[in-house]
Amino acid sequence: MAILENIRKRTTILILIIGLALFAFVISGVFTSSNFGGEKVGSAVAEINGNEISIDKFRSQVESATNRMGPTTSSLQVVNQVWNQELKNAILNEQFEDLGIGIERDQIIDFLRTSGYAQNPQFQDENGIFDANIFRQTVADWEINNPGQYQAWLETEDLIIQLAKEQRYYNLIKAGVGATLKEGELDYKLANDKVDIKYVRVPFTSIADSTITVTKSEISDYVKQHEEEYKQEAARDIRFVYFEEKASDADEVALKEGIVKLLDDTVEFRKATDAYDTIKGLRSTTDIVEFLDRKSDIKFDTVYRAKKELSSSVADTLMSLQVGDIYGPYKDGDFFKISKMVARKANGSVKASHVLITYEGAQRAKPEIKRTKEEAETKAKELLKEAKKSGTVFSELARDNSDGPSAPRGGDLGYFQRGIMTPKFNDFAFNNEVGTIGLVETDFGFHIVKIDDKEDVVQIGTLAREIVPSEETSNQLFTDATKFEMESIEGEKPFDDLAKESKYIVRPVNKIKALDENLPGLNAQRGIVQWAFNSDTEIGDIKRFNVNNGYAIVQVTKEYKEGLMAVEDASASVLPKIRKERKAAQIIAANQGKDIDAFAKDNNVSVSTASALTVKSPTIPGAGNEPAVVGTAYAMDENQTSGLIEGNTGVFMLSVTKKTAAKVLDNYSTFAGSIKSSNASRVNTAVYNALKEGAEIEDKRATFY
Repeated sequence: MAILENIRKRTTILILIIGLALFAFVISGVFTSSNFGGEKVGSAVAEINGNEISIDKFRSQVESATNRMGPTTSSLQVVNQVWNQELKNAILNEQFEDLGIGIERDQIIDFLRTSGYAQNPQFQDENGIFDANIFRQTVADWEINNPGQYQAWLETEDLIIQLAKEQRYYNLIKAGVGATLKEGELDYKLANDKVDIKYVRVPFTSIADSTITVTKSEISDYVKQHEEEYKQEAARDIRFVYFEEKASDADEVALKEGIVKLLDDTVEFRKATDAYDTIKGLRSTTDIVEFLDRKSDIKFDTVYRAKKELSSSVADTLMSLQVGDIYGPYKDGDFFKISKMVARKANGSVKASHVLITYEGAQRAKPEIKRTKEEAETKAKELLKEAKKSGTVFSELARDNSDGPSAPRGGDLGYFQRGIMTPKFNDFAFNNEVGTIGLVETDFGFHIVKIDDKEDVVQIGTLAREIVPSEETSNQLFTDATKFEMESIEGEKPFDDLAKESKYIVRPVNKIKALDENLPGLNAQRGIVQWAFNSDTEIGDIKRFNVNNGYAIVQVTKEYKEGLMAVEDASASVLPKIRKERKAAQIIAANQGKDIDAFAKDNNVSVSTASALTVKSPTIPGAGNEPAVVGTAYAMDENQTSGLIEGNTGVFMLSVTKKTAAKVLDNYSTFAGSIKSSNASRVNTAVYNALKEGAEIEDKRATFY
């Protein structure tokens, strides 16, 4: 509200800005259109393998998706979901066309039978089974009598056809995925052949990093040799100072004083009659609903609440009030509040547990329940006797015997107020004392009920005023933000120094991508990201943004271009790898020709042992994950000693002390089948990722969103 008030006070400037913006829009239209009123040049949101995706079509799909997903999904999240689907469709449709994969009407029906759509009651017969004829009739009826539903179905049908094509395509590939018995045997042996070793490890940490000199050119060469590892997207670094619009200490004092004045009778001026009225305050009002509607930022809550439902910081105090008592003012979150006890219901909430014994035909009885009502009653009476015995743990009785959904919780139904449960159950719970155990019959079956606890529920009327900044505070914030913005743009002092002088906190955000939306400390700020990636925005540029509850003065500090990382950016990752290679080379060079004991003695380390190592679990106790070392041991014979091996954590030498072969099986088809299933389960993702990796994709989303 305060920001809007500032805008209103600057009406002349606002009109001028709008006028200039409209002029710029018209002029830009002249230069960016292929003709007057024509479509904007480059109006494709993407180009995939030479095929364009129209921005108009894309926007239409985004709009439809937005309507489906609702307000809880941000606009960019919707855009990204639509993009992912369009990208997938474009890539796979090329494959479908090349292979001649199509879907006929009968195949759509077959797909529906095996999908969630078959569960739609509109498509089912009286037995709840999907019926193709009913489905066709329903869709035909939509076409004539419900055009909106029919149009929605056509969109769904397109999706079904696409899914059916994908299913056929992936199934064709899966048909070629297999595993031989020999592969199954190898997989079994890699998991079950055991090897015991004694080993020596000289860790890389034995050589100080400071002794390894690495030049920029060496880092650059490493990056070029490992291009795939060091590719980067275009990115930006920014930093910002956030001016949060929040109430000052003085504002809070004023708000607190203002709410106190509403406790007792207040005088109000009536403009219509130029007269004054004395209004009863919270303490004496006889119509609390009307009073809070007029005076409070939170309306009267008619619901009776248990203690646990009240604000934890004041729950004990509020529950101790008598009807008519007042507590406050107190601060609760973003509000100052004064609460009045309006009404109380003693023992108005009951906590109970039960054992439900149901029977065939009872309401919500599970299909597997076949006992008769008489049998259920007999069993319930037996359990009632058991429940009343000294030493019986009721929760265990419920867990072992109850047919109800609360059985895993020991029959616990939690707290409930009057009227929530079915009438007979309700009457028993509220008309008996805590600890009572009895039998209640309802439409659901027979309940052995135990009353665990009772508590009061209360109706609280709360006069609340939101803690918001005053107009004076908001104006001062606007002034401070504007001053910092202008001084930082002038550049007489660095951004950091200027902020430090005024005791403002500078918050960096690194490596923002073009399609990022949420910024730490500012949440969803798509406008800042778009500005940072604008071709006219340069490193060092500064701009003020109106953000939620205030302003952000933002500066672009660094640009990362798409392609290989620069040496400075890659060095943090590359340096440890080069150092590790150099250390390994030094250790190996210094220990050539030594046996395992000399290798240990000369490097001041001990000989260690490890047993029952397998290739599939290559973890060496005390050394960590070392697949190269364990793999070497697996390929060696007993009593054979290896050479020097470069591992993950150091240089190793080992000797195989024992090898235990896995038990020979008659058939390895189970393991071959497991490999086949595992490979088949990865087909969908692996194939699509491979196609995506090989596709030529020009993504222009950031231009439009």
